[in-house]
Amino acid sequence: MTLFPSPVPLPASVADTLALLDQGDYVADEALATVLFLAMRLGRPLLLEGEAGVGKTEIAKVLARTLGRRLIRLQCYEGLDQAQALYDWNYARQMLEIRLAEASGEAGEAGARERLSDDLFSERFLLRRPLLDAISPDPAGAPVLLIDEIDRADEPFEAFLLELLADFQVTIPEIGTIRAETPPIVIVTSNRTREIHDALKRRCLYRWIDYPDAAREVAIIRRKTPEVAEAMAAQIVGFVQRLRAQDLFKAPGVAETLDWANALVQLDAVDLDPGLIDGSMGVLLKYQDDIARMTGAETARLLAETRAEMAARSHETRPA
Repeated sequence: MTLFPSPVPLPASVADTLALLDQGDYVADEALATVLFLAMRLGRPLLLEGEAGVGKTEIAKVLARTLGRRLIRLQCYEGLDQAQALYDWNYARQMLEIRLAEASGEAGEAGARERLSDDLFSERFLLRRPLLDAISPDPAGAPVLLIDEIDRADEPFEAFLLELLADFQVTIPEIGTIRAETPPIVIVTSNRTREIHDALKRRCLYRWIDYPDAAREVAIIRRKTPEVAEAMAAQIVGFVQRLRAQDLFKAPGVAETLDWANALVQLDAVDLDPGLIDGSMGVLLKYQDDIARMTGAETARLLAETRAEMAARSHETRPA
C-alpha cells in the first residue's frame, strides 16, 4: 500500500499566507498575500498578470512546494486544444485491443461489438491531460494547477476553460461529467500580450504583478543569492531599475536580475564597473538592438547615476 504525506493545511490568515510565501523564499508584499489568501479561502482561480519574469509562475511553484501538493502545469501556446489540455483516447491501445479480440474470436460473438465499443471508451483507455488530472481524485490532496501564459492560447480555448474554472467539472461524452471532489488551487498567468476575455476574468480573482521596488528587489537577491553582499545587491538593483526605465524592446525582469546576480558571483565580482556590465549584458538583455544601444557610454552613464543615488542616500541616512 502506498502512503501519501498529508498536505499542509491552507493558511488561515493573510499573515499566515505571507509566512508561507516567505518559507518558500518568495518575497511578497501584503497586497499579493491578501489576494492569494482570498483565492484559496474562496476556492477561486487567481489570475496574475504582469510583464514576463516578475515571478508569476514562481508563486504556483512555491505554493505546491510549501503546501505539499502536486504541481500540475499546463503551458499554453497557440493551437492548444482540448485533446492536449483535457484528455485524449489511447488509440494505439484501442487498436491493439480490437486486434486481440479479433484474434481470439471474441469479436464474432453475439453482443461482442457493443461490449468492445463500451470497453474501448472506458477510463482504461483514457489519457488524462493536465486539466483532467487536476480535478481527478488524488490521495495526496488537491493539487496546484498552473495554467501558464493563457494569453498565448487562442480565444476559443479560453471559452473552453469557463466550465472548468467556474464549476471545476468537465464533460466527456463517452463517460459523463467529472467533477472535482476538492477543487485544485488554480493560478492562471498572463504576460498581457493580448487582453483576456471578461468572461474568464469574472471567474477569477485578479492581481497585477509589477516590478518590485528597490528595497524588495534587493531582498529578493539576498534571499535567492545570499553570496551577493548587501552593497553589491543595491548596485545591481539600482542599475537594473535604471535599465528598465529606458526605451527597450524587452526590459529585464526579476528573473534576469537574479540571473545577473548569479552570473556576477560566478565572475567573482564585488563591485560593478562598465566593462564588467558590458561583458555580461547578455544576461540582462536578450535583443541585440537593446544590447547595442545600452553598452558603452550608456552603461557608464547609468552606473554613474546609480552610484550618485547610492551616495546621496548614504549621506541622508548618516547620523548628523
